[in-house]
Parts: sequence; structure tokens; C-alpha cells
Amino acid sequence: MNNSWEAIFKKYQIDTHNFEEQPFFITAEQIKLATHHFSKTAEKEVRILCKQDSRENRPLVFIQNNLFLLPVKNGIYAIIKGEGYIDIPPIESNLMIYTSKLDFPLETSLIGNSEMQHLDFAYASSLIRYFTQDDSLVLTIRGRKYSPQFQFAVNKFPITVESVQTEIDAGYEGRQQIVLIEAKNSHSKNTIIRQLYYPYRQWKEHTSKKVSVLFFEKRLSEYFIWQFEFTDLMNYNSINLVKSARFQIQPKS
Repeated sequence: MNNSWEAIFKKYQIDTHNFEEQPFFITAEQIKLATHHFSKTAEKEVRILCKQDSRENRPLVFIQNNLFLLPVKNGIYAIIKGEGYIDIPPIESNLMIYTSKLDFPLETSLIGNSEMQHLDFAYASSLIRYFTQDDSLVLTIRGRKYSPQFQFAVNKFPITVESVQTEIDAGYEGRQQIVLIEAKNSHSKNTIIRQLYYPYRQWKEHTSKKVSVLFFEKRLSEYFIWQFEFTDLMNYNSINLVKSARFQIQPKS
């Protein structure tokens, strides 16, 4: 990835661009053209080169220049200077023992080790409802969708997004709110705000209900949940932590 982005920056003289004035916009076709001579798929596949979900996943030229990448339209990206990520803080509160609402064991939940199955088990046990204090939540959203058009500011720069593919691991609707969850199966120190903000903005366009965003992880036998909020609908960087907790789920006796 480092060599590929160095080639991209060189071909389009991105290193001479004044990022203090505006982002640099680049297309998937331009990325393909600048990397077509590389032999490995990972060095020229646009999807791979543009997947920068944590600060550490960024290529060196992005890290050195305090840059990050946002999709703004299908096949168009913005390279932006400033902070694009949010820290996932450690949860230092006491471990909570949560008793499942199910009165029978879920044997299939023990097969495999995927983000989706851990999230599904937490929902089936009613842990998600317990954390959000909303017994009315039902699963209604899952998978990939294309966003409507919306505008926002990121690090003072105005951005317009339209028809960008978004994906959430699960979305639940209750009587008064929508809860969107980004799930990971690893110990995340930070994540790109886009994974929370784009689905948040997408569903704010479609509903008058409150939209809440959660970040979820399963580590060994523990379930970690963080709730974030955006204090300013139009500001990508207005993200704040609302609350967090860690649980162990025990079967109902």
C-alpha cells in the first residue's frame, strides 16, 4: 500500500497540493491508472487501497502528512487533512454480569467466531436492549446500502456525499429510536469516524426518530459496548462518547 500511494501522490503531484485550503479529490480510475504497473492485487485494487479503517491502516504518506480518506461519491474520494478517527477508550468500569433473557441455550452461537454471530447472540440475549434501555428494539437493518445526498463539514471543509455505499452490522428500530451498530472482532484502539457518521446521516435522512450509534466488540468471554453521539448533525468531528460498559452473559437459570 505504501508504494502504491507514493506512486499515486507522485503521478498527480498531490504532495504539492495545499491541504490547508481544500481537500484533494481523486477518482478510482485515477488510482487504477497510477498503480496499473504493480503486479500484486493488493497494490492496485482500489477497494483495498482505500480501506483505511484505523489510523494505523493508513499508508505512510497519509500518516506523515496528517491525512485521511473519505468516499464522497461512487468512485470518487476526498483526501483530507486533519483528524478523521475517534479513539475507542478502554472500559475501566467493573465487569457487569448480565443474565440472558432466553430460557434455553443457543448451541449454534458457539460455532465460529464472527462479529455477526457475537452481535446476534448479544441481541438474542437482550443485552442490546438492556444497554440502550429500550425493550422495543427489533432488528430491521443489515448489510449494504447506498446513501442519499447529504452535506457536512469535516475539519472546517464542506463536503457533499452522494450515493456512497454504507454498511452496518445491525440496525434496530424501536418505538422512539433507531440504533445502529458497528461491530468488530478485535481490540480496536481507534476507528474511522465515517463508519459511524455515514450510516448515522443516512438514516437521519429517512426517519424522524432519534438515531443512536454503538460500537461493539467481543473479546474472549466479554462483550464491550460504546455509545457515541454527534452533537452537531452537520459536523463530522462532533462525535462524543455517551457511555460504555463491558459484560459477561450468563444463561438464565
